[in-house]
Amino acid sequence: MSTQDPAARRSTLRAEALRVADDILFPAAAEVDRTGVVPPSHWRALAEAGLYAIAAPVEAGGPGLEFGEVTEILEVLVSGCLSTAFTWLQHHGVVISLSRTANRSLSDELLEPTITGRLRAGVAYAGVVPTPPRMTATRTDNGWVFAGHAPFVSGWGVVDLLQISARDRRTDNVIAAILPTAELPGTIRASPVELTAAAATSTVSLQVDSLAIPDARVVSRVTVDEFFANQNVGVRLNGTLPFGLVRRCTALLDAAGLALEAVAALVAARGGEALLRGSDAERLFREASFVLVAASRPELKDLLVRRFAGEPDSR
Repeated sequence: MSTQDPAARRSTLRAEALRVADDILFPAAAEVDRTGVVPPSHWRALAEAGLYAIAAPVEAGGPGLEFGEVTEILEVLVSGCLSTAFTWLQHHGVVISLSRTANRSLSDELLEPTITGRLRAGVAYAGVVPTPPRMTATRTDNGWVFAGHAPFVSGWGVVDLLQISARDRRTDNVIAAILPTAELPGTIRASPVELTAAAATSTVSLQVDSLAIPDARVVSRVTVDEFFANQNVGVRLNGTLPFGLVRRCTALLDAAGLALEAVAALVAARGGEALLRGSDAERLFREASFVLVAASRPELKDLLVRRFAGEPDSR
């Protein structure tokens, strides 16, 4: 646990986020986009800066950041490299789960190494969002068997831990378990998802057949209503994505605006350069289309459609 004064620690984390984004992530962003690979040095830089800990409470060894401080750091890192930040963003949901779980042995095993970034984590929860669910759980004598489909999992081949969620066939509760990816059996099959931007997130869809999960790996069991209430936090965190692009576009333009408007202005300002594959303007334009979907839910999508169509805001 850090002995640094809490206020000083929070200030240091913000400064470190700015340094990593501007000095490490953004200079390499075009190469990451071109190759579809985030260099391991990016993950090391985030860990050395203490940025894997930002969602952890003080009592768990974290900095105890206010929510606004967390979202600012997320925006800063998105402004550096969308692929790196989007993959890293998933990690914090696992840190939160481990800091809140009643499974103390699991928390004792995994919380500290996830806070320090020695273990990197990803999530597979999209299979429980629709009704009927795509991922289900069946109770056994000493655990669960998961089966189904998780359509969007980022960080495959990069993360050390995977938090996977499924709905109990009997009660419809949402069961979440954390598994070491190195120990995942052949009953899990990954298929690459081709994205228009942020290909370096290493995003896949997972087909799961009879995945046995012992109770010792279960991190939470909540009702569907509780699950969706918790997802509101994740939706807000994803909402940092367009603002991260605004930061970068406005830094390059030295002007203000919203993400889509800013990147459109940047394309216009750069002219022919923006038509060249790999230029900052061209990449940011594609990334803007990515975050319009990744950062929204049906209500937000409807609002965006009305706004882009020029319809009055009915709120």
